[in-house]
Amino acid sequence: MIDDLDLAWEEQYRSHRGQRGRRPPQNRSSRGRNRKDKGRGKRSFGALFVSMVLLAALGGGVYYGVGSLQDKFTAADYTTTGTETVTIEVKDGETATEIGNTLYAAGVVKSAKAFVNVASADPRSRNIQVGLYKLFKPMPAKDALALLLDPEKNRVVNGVTIPEGMITVDIYKKLSKETGIPVKDFQTAAKDPVKLGVPAEWFKRTDKRKVPKTKSIEGFLYPATYEIPPNPTATSVLKMMVQKFVAVTDDIDFMNTVKNERGGISPYEALIVASILEQEATNPTDFGKVARVLYNRVYTGDFPCDCLQIDSAINYWIKLQGKSGKDSDNLLHSEIHNLDNPYNTHDVAGMPPTPIGNPGEAALKAAMKPTEGPWLFFMTVDKKGTMAYAVDFAGHQANVRKACDNGVLTGELCNQ
Repeated sequence: MIDDLDLAWEEQYRSHRGQRGRRPPQNRSSRGRNRKDKGRGKRSFGALFVSMVLLAALGGGVYYGVGSLQDKFTAADYTTTGTETVTIEVKDGETATEIGNTLYAAGVVKSAKAFVNVASADPRSRNIQVGLYKLFKPMPAKDALALLLDPEKNRVVNGVTIPEGMITVDIYKKLSKETGIPVKDFQTAAKDPVKLGVPAEWFKRTDKRKVPKTKSIEGFLYPATYEIPPNPTATSVLKMMVQKFVAVTDDIDFMNTVKNERGGISPYEALIVASILEQEATNPTDFGKVARVLYNRVYTGDFPCDCLQIDSAINYWIKLQGKSGKDSDNLLHSEIHNLDNPYNTHDVAGMPPTPIGNPGEAALKAAMKPTEGPWLFFMTVDKKGTMAYAVDFAGHQANVRKACDNGVLTGELCNQ
C-alpha cells in the first residue's frame, strides 16, 4: 500500500517537473503535447483520488482502533447498573489489572483502568478471595469492587471440602456426589498421576520395598476446600487437587528438606509416613512423635524385622476391597498376617507400597521434620485421644493396660 502511494506522488512530481523545467522535444506537435498532458493529468488525479481514499481508510482504522484501546485503558466508567447477571472467576494470584481485564472482557466495567483506579484506592482489594462471583453488566467499577469484597453474599459457592486423611476411593465418591461426574471417570483419570501434574520424581524411593508397577494417585490429592468451576471434568478436578499438593509441598520445601535431613529417605517414603500420621494420631500435636516412631522402626534396625506393625495400613487394603475398616482389637489374626495383602506391615519390612491416604500440611511438616526421640511404640490411651510413648516392649505393655482400663481397647489385647 505504501509503495502505491509513493508511485502516485512520484508521478505527480514528474508531471509538474516536466511542465516547468524541461522543453518539449522539437519533433512533437502541440496536439501531441496536449494529449500527453491530458493523459498525465488524468493519471495524477486518479492517483490522488486513490491516495485520499486509502488515507481515509487508514484514518478510520486508526480511529476505531484507538477508540477500542481507549475503552479498555482509559478510566471510562459506567454510571448505572444493568440487570443482566454474569459470572466471573477470580483466580489465585491475580492482580487488580488482571481482574479488571476479566471484568472488561465480560462487559461488566467500561474500562479495565476504571476498576484498577478504584481497587488501588481501597486497601481491602488486596484481599479479594479466589472464586466465582455473580456480578451485573454493565455496572460502575466501584460497585463491581464492592461485590467482589463481599464474598459471603456474591460468591457463587460450589465448594467441595476434602478432609485430611481421606483415601482416594472415598474422595471419588464425594466428588461424584457433588459434581455428578461418575466415580468411574475419576478412577480412569487417576490412572496416570504424572499426566495430572504429579512430578515423576515423586515416585522414586530409596528402600527395597516392592512397589506396584502402576503409579498411585494416593497421597497427592491435597485435602482442602475446592471451588468447582462450571462444567468440570474428572480430569480437571483432580488436576486442581494435584496442583494444590504441588504448591503446598513447594511452599514448605518438602522434597529438599527430606532429601537433605532425613538420611537418605526418599520424599515418597516421607509422604507415606505423612499419610500414616493422619490415620494413627488423633491430634496433630502428636504428629512429630509418631513420625519419629515410624522412622525408628523401619530405618534404625532397633525394631524386629524393621516392620511398621501398624493396623491402619491393613485397614487401607480392606477399604480398597470395598469393605469397612475395623478397630485394631477386632482385626483377625488372619487379616493381620495375610501375606497376600501388599499392605501387610506386621511381617514385611519397610514402608507400605503407597501412601494410605491424603495428608494435610501439618502431617507433611511432621514427616519432613519429626520430633527427636528414641521411641519405638505409641498408643492412644484414652478416649480424648491422648497418646503415650515407650522405648521398649515393657513400657508399651504398660500403655496398653492404660488403654484397656480407659475402654479404648476391649478385645484380645486386654486379656493377655
